[in-house]
Amino acid sequence: MANPGGSFSFDIVVFGATGDLSLRKLLPALFLRDAAGQLEPDARILGAARQPLPQAEFRALAAQALDRHLPAGAFDKDVWARFEARLEYLALDVEHPEDYAKLAKWLRLDCGQVTVYYLAVAPRFFGPICRQLGAAGLNLPCARVVLEKPIGKDSASAKAINDAVGAVFPEEQVFRIDHYLGKETVQNLMALRFANSLFEPIWHRGVIDHVQMTVAENIGVEKRGGYYDQSGALRDMVQNHLLQLLCLVAMEPPVAFEADAVRDEKLKVLQALHRIGERDVAIKTVRGQYSAGAVNGGAVPGYAEEVERPETSTETFVVVKAEIENWRWAGVPFYLRTGKRLPQRRSEIVIQFRPVPHLIFPGASRDVVANRLVIRLQPDEGISLHMMAKVPGPGGLRLRQAPLNLSFAETFQDRQPDAYERLLMDVVRGNPMLFMRRDEVEAAWHWVEPILAGWDAQGDAPKHYTAGSWGPSAAIGLIERDGRTWHEDMR
Repeated sequence: MANPGGSFSFDIVVFGATGDLSLRKLLPALFLRDAAGQLEPDARILGAARQPLPQAEFRALAAQALDRHLPAGAFDKDVWARFEARLEYLALDVEHPEDYAKLAKWLRLDCGQVTVYYLAVAPRFFGPICRQLGAAGLNLPCARVVLEKPIGKDSASAKAINDAVGAVFPEEQVFRIDHYLGKETVQNLMALRFANSLFEPIWHRGVIDHVQMTVAENIGVEKRGGYYDQSGALRDMVQNHLLQLLCLVAMEPPVAFEADAVRDEKLKVLQALHRIGERDVAIKTVRGQYSAGAVNGGAVPGYAEEVERPETSTETFVVVKAEIENWRWAGVPFYLRTGKRLPQRRSEIVIQFRPVPHLIFPGASRDVVANRLVIRLQPDEGISLHMMAKVPGPGGLRLRQAPLNLSFAETFQDRQPDAYERLLMDVVRGNPMLFMRRDEVEAAWHWVEPILAGWDAQGDAPKHYTAGSWGPSAAIGLIERDGRTWHEDMR
C-alpha cells in the first residue's frame, strides 16, 4: 500500500512472463520504478509461464531484457541487485488447478498489500485464468487483474471475455490497459483543454474545420505476424488506440477529474459516432497492404512475404472518416489514419482551425494558412500551435506561418516515465482513470463491426502501397475530396 513517501508494497504476478510484452515493456518499467524509489523493500514480482525454468535462468533472462530495452544509461548495478532479489519464477499451466495451489502458497493472502495479476497472454486465456484464480480463492478484495488489448476480436468475443472476467472480479478490480493512454502528451490533452481558458471556448464546430489523428509505424509486423494476420490494422489500432484518442479530443468537460466522470464522457462520444455501414465504407474508409519497398534506406519485403501467406487480405493500413453526431462536432470530420511500413514513426493529433473569415492583407491570400494545433505523441512529445506572423524586415508586409512550440524534453528536462511505468503504478494505486471500462470497449466494437462487415460484403482486396510511402493513393483521395490535405503535405 502507499506510504507518505509515495512508494508501494505489492505482489505482481505476470502471466506470460517469458513473452515479448513482459521482457520488452513490463520488466523494464518495473525496474525503472524501482530505480525511482517507488517500490517498497518487500514488493515482489513473480513471473509465471508454462515452461519449467530455474530461478537463476529467469533472472538471467530478465537481465538480458533490461540490457536490451532500458534507455541508455538507465541500468544501475545497485538497483539491479535489489530488483533481482524481487524476481521469482513459477512454472504454471493456466488450465491446471494444481498450479494455482502453488501460486496460492507464494502469495501473501492477508491483503496487507495489493496483489496484481497481469495477463500478458492471448485474450483467449483471460477467462480461464480468472476462473482458476476464483476457484483457488485468489480473487481477494485487494487483488487487481490487468487485461492487455485486444479485448476480443468483435462484440461477441469482447462480451464473452468481459463476462468471464466479471464473474470472478468486480469491475472496479479490472484494469483494461491501453498504453497510449499512459503517454504524457495524451494525458496533457486533458490539461490543454480543461486547465486553459484559451482553448475550450473555441473547441467546437464553429472554429475547428477538422481533426486528423495519425499513428504511423515504419516497422512491419516483426514477430507478431501470426496474431496480426488474424487481426489487421482496424482491430489492432483503430478499435482501441485511435478511438481512445478521439474520445479525449471530443468529449465534453467531465463534472470532476474522477475516473468514472471522465469515462462517462468518453462513452458518450463512442455512442455518438455515426455508424459506417456497407453503403459508406467505399467513400469513408480506405484499407491497404504494404508491398516490397524501402524504409530508412533499406529494402524491406511486402506483408504477404513477411507472413508467408501470398493470398492474405489483411489490411496493414487504414483510414476512416469518422463523424460525431452531436451539437459540438456536427459537420467536423475526424480523419483516423494508421499503418505499418510508412516513411516514419509518428503519432500525432492535428486540430485544424477554420480560415479567417475575411482577409485584410492585400496580395497575401496565398501566404495566409489557417491555424492548426499539432499534438505530438511520439517521438519528440510536445505541442505546437501554428500561427501567422509577419516576416521581419522592410519592403512591405509579408506573412509566414510560424510555430509556438512546447517540447516536453526541453521544458521538463527530467526523464519522462514510459507509459507502462505510469500505468503499472496506477494499477497498484487503484486509479482506473487511464483504463478502459467495459462499456467503452463494447461500444468501440459496436462502431468498428459494421466497417468490418462492409469490407466483407464488398469483397475488395486491400489496396497495395509501396513500403516507405504514406499509404495507397486512395487515402490521399479520401481527404482531398473534402478539399483538405494530410498534415505531412503541409509541413
